[in-house]
Amino acid sequence: MSTKIRKAAGAEPDEFEASVAQELLNLEMTSSDLKSSLSDLYITAAKEVECAGGRKAIILYVPYKLRKSFNKIQQRLVRELEKKYSGRQVLIIAQRTILGKNYSRSQASQGVRPRSRTLTAVHEAILDDIVYPTEITGKRTRCKLDGKRILKVYLDSKDQANVEGRIDTFADVYTKLTNKQVTFVFN
Repeated sequence: MSTKIRKAAGAEPDEFEASVAQELLNLEMTSSDLKSSLSDLYITAAKEVECAGGRKAIILYVPYKLRKSFNKIQQRLVRELEKKYSGRQVLIIAQRTILGKNYSRSQASQGVRPRSRTLTAVHEAILDDIVYPTEITGKRTRCKLDGKRILKVYLDSKDQANVEGRIDTFADVYTKLTNKQVTFVFN
């Protein structure tokens, strides 16, 4: 088994996850500029998501603690993985935990639920991870008369040339993960 994937509770990775982990290992061995950065990084899961227009996206889940390390090399890593998996876009998202409203801690550590573990905070963090390295400059929620809510996300226009082709994938992946409608606009 590859050292590039570590599942929770020692579960075995499926075939797709194993192939992605193998590609990460190959990149570490062959790419001189990624070798030192990838040596101590690993993923916790990989998922393939169907997007509109018959396209597919690959989501790599990384441990929350390794998120910043992955962000340093994300552009190069994504570019290399997209070459290997032609026609698919690669997104890197940190593995986060959502705790319910009635979460109670053990008797030893009394306290309220951390804000970073709420549903809203996790969904906003997933949105930040999806559009990284582009910055979100604003958000608006539009409530229609029929009860639908559409989140309108304003992205920094300086990255428009790099990100414009990926916006539909971002929206599809965010909808699949959170069940919320989102549209992206540059300003």
